[in-house]
This record gives sequence, structure tokens and C-alpha cells, in this order.
Amino acid sequence: MTARVASAHPAPRLVGRLVALGACGSIAAYKAVELVRLLRAEGADVVVMLTPAATKFVAPLTLAALSRHAVETDVLGLLPDQRIGHIVVADAADAVVVAPATARWLGAMANGIASDAVTAACLATSAPVVFAPAMDGDMWTHPATRANVERLVRDFGYTLVSPEAGELASGQTGPGRLADLPRIVDAVVAAIGDRPVRQPDPAARPPGAGEAPEADLDGRTIVVSAGGTAEPIDPVRFIGNRSTGKMGVAIAEAALARGAAVTIVAGRVEVPLPVAATVVRAETTSAMRDAVLGAVIAGRADALVMAAAVADFRPRHAADTKLTRGGALTLELEPTEDILAEVGARARELDPRPVIVGFAAETGSLDRAPEKLRRKGADLLVANDVSEAGSGFGTDTNRVVILGADGSRDELPLLPKRDVADRLLDRVVAALDARPARGHTVATTTETR
Repeated sequence: MTARVASAHPAPRLVGRLVALGACGSIAAYKAVELVRLLRAEGADVVVMLTPAATKFVAPLTLAALSRHAVETDVLGLLPDQRIGHIVVADAADAVVVAPATARWLGAMANGIASDAVTAACLATSAPVVFAPAMDGDMWTHPATRANVERLVRDFGYTLVSPEAGELASGQTGPGRLADLPRIVDAVVAAIGDRPVRQPDPAARPPGAGEAPEADLDGRTIVVSAGGTAEPIDPVRFIGNRSTGKMGVAIAEAALARGAAVTIVAGRVEVPLPVAATVVRAETTSAMRDAVLGAVIAGRADALVMAAAVADFRPRHAADTKLTRGGALTLELEPTEDILAEVGARARELDPRPVIVGFAAETGSLDRAPEKLRRKGADLLVANDVSEAGSGFGTDTNRVVILGADGSRDELPLLPKRDVADRLLDRVVAALDARPARGHTVATTTETR
């Protein structure tokens, strides 16, 4: 299978816009994390507001790390300069999107009861408001809920993104599931339309969470692999893994923020890829090997961050047609290419030699990580226990240990994956700066097993 470069990305639709995302206390509040990613992928600056109940479902720290803004959780909260937080959001936002919107929020908003930051900001803003309800089916169909929704749409001019039918948290099936997130993003784009930016002056917007990262990768090229590989059994089925691509995307976003030109070698991913990156699709291990070697060795990239979960085995023979259900099925497996080891060996041919950074996903113990660091010929190896809560596939956080070939060991606490990415890139930058200026060649290779 030959890896191919994806076609040009569609232009992001929210560049220069400030979008305020309000999340209420629904089980669907965890989806606010992915909604922040989608809005940022469209070029939006996003600031998040949470009701007190929403903080029980999703951590403000996670949303602050992803949005790069402090999260508004208190209707009485003040910014460091003593401005009222939700008022600054209300005055500066180009749109407010409330997702998920609970039955309680619908009732409070329809009657102007501002007891939380989300409702208060909506009352104080003249920006368009989009709301996406999520609740139990009987709550959604109750006459009180329907009357509140009708008032918000008819009298207030708010945009409704109706919930969808499906399995609900209560165990019942029916209407009430939060709408698909791309539908919500499309509704925000449509609500803003061609209106002028409400507040282009950054000083009048909510302040960022800390200073902008230093552009210490300016002029460097970093290749990042992300997601899992899929080894075909037949045209329909494959052997895969649970990787979502979140760690790789976090590394790519951090590298872009630090000024790097980024190429993503993408396997099967479940998160949006940064629009500013060049994307190479490579879903099998063989295709990923070709893409990585082409970008790092032939392309002389400054860094390769291979955050992909690469399959260790594949079927020796893949069927040309779909296998029919019958008796037991026996698959003969063969080892796949060891991309990390091959990059490590080939990198020695380059002058200066690339720095190799590998990832090792383990369960229960990290005892094998030092040997893997040595055997793969890596300079750094990032190891994590994917069986630990909050650390591994599909989570927004990770707890890792960064091992160095020089014997160093840096144990990080549980952090948002974006913070882990920046800590790792700090080590890469230091390695780059220690290399001769000629060639500027570093490879950061991340292999998650």
C-alpha cells in the first residue's frame, strides 16, 4: 500500500473569531473537550464556560489546556485585571454555543435567571447564541422543555441544534442525545456568517492562559505519526488497536505553536488533524514505514514524532473477498516492520545523526522500557502504563516517564496530553540545540505498542 499525501485542506471557517463554549451538567459534557478541538481546528479562539454541575463531569484543567484560556466557572469570577470574566466573554465573543444544554439551562435561560456563568454570559451578549440540548428522552419531550425551547428560538432568535435519537445514559433509547459535533460546528459557522469580528483587539478579549510558547522550533521540520494501524484480514475486517491519535495530534499542535513545519503521517485517527499541518495518510504498518522513512530519511526532517500505535503483527495472507461466517477462523500472523528500529539504524547514515525518541505503551510495569530504549537505538523513550486510569488510549491526559540514553529519567505527573507534548518537545529542542547547526536533522519517533 502506497502512502499518499492528502489533498489540500479546506480553508478554516472561523479564523479570527472568538467562540464562547458553555457546557452544562449533562453526561455529554465530556464531549466539550472534542468540541473545543473541532472549533480550534476551524481557526477559532475558544474560551470555555462551565456551570457548577458541568465541573463534575469534565475537568476545567483539561479544557483550559486545550483552549489556552482560563475556564469561567463562577458567575462572580474576576480576571487578573479585575474585569468580570463572563462580561468580557459576552462582549468579545463572535458567537456563544451552549453544548450540552440541559433542561435546567433551558428553563433558566428562557426566564432570564442568571445563576451561573453560562446563563449570565448569554444574557449579557448581543452575539448569536447556538444551543444543543442533551437530556433524557422524557425530559426532552416534556411540555415545559418544549415551551422553553420554542421561546429561545422564537423570541430570542437562538439557533437550535436538535438532539438525536439513540441510546441514552438512562439506558433508554430515544431522542435526547447530543447532536453530532460537526453539526454543532456548522451551526456556529452559519450563525456568525459574514458578520464583522466583534472584538478584534486582543486586549479586550479574555486573556490567554499564560504566555505564548516560544518559537523555538521556528525553521524546523517535524514529522509526527498519529493513530493506529489497521492490518487487513479481508476487504472488510482488520486487526487494529485502541489508539485514537490524541497524543500524536497534541504533539503536532504543540510543535506548530512553537513555529515548526509539521507533517503528520496519519493512521486511523478519531480526532481532527491540525489544518496547518501537511497530512500523509498511511493506515497499514507497511505504508507508515514508507511514509516515515520518506519524510525523515529522504526528506531530512528535523524531527520525527511517531506517536502512532503500530501493529506488531499482521495476517500473513489477506483474503481478496469478504470471508463468510462459518466455523472457527484461524489466522496465521507474521511480524510487521519495526519502524522505530529501522529509523534508528538508517538515521546513523545522516550527518548530523537524528535524535530518535520512541514511545512505549506498557501495562502494569515499565520494566521493559530501558531495554527497549537501548534495543531500538533511541535517544529518548517515553513510557506509559496504558492500564492506569487517565493514562493511555483515548484519554485527554497521560502520565509518562521520559528515559534518556544518557541514563536520565524524568517522571512526569498526570498531565493533559498537550502539556506532555510540550515537555517532550523541550527535550527535543535541547537535543537540537546541542547538535551542530549543519543539517538540522532530528527525528523524534514515537511508537506506542
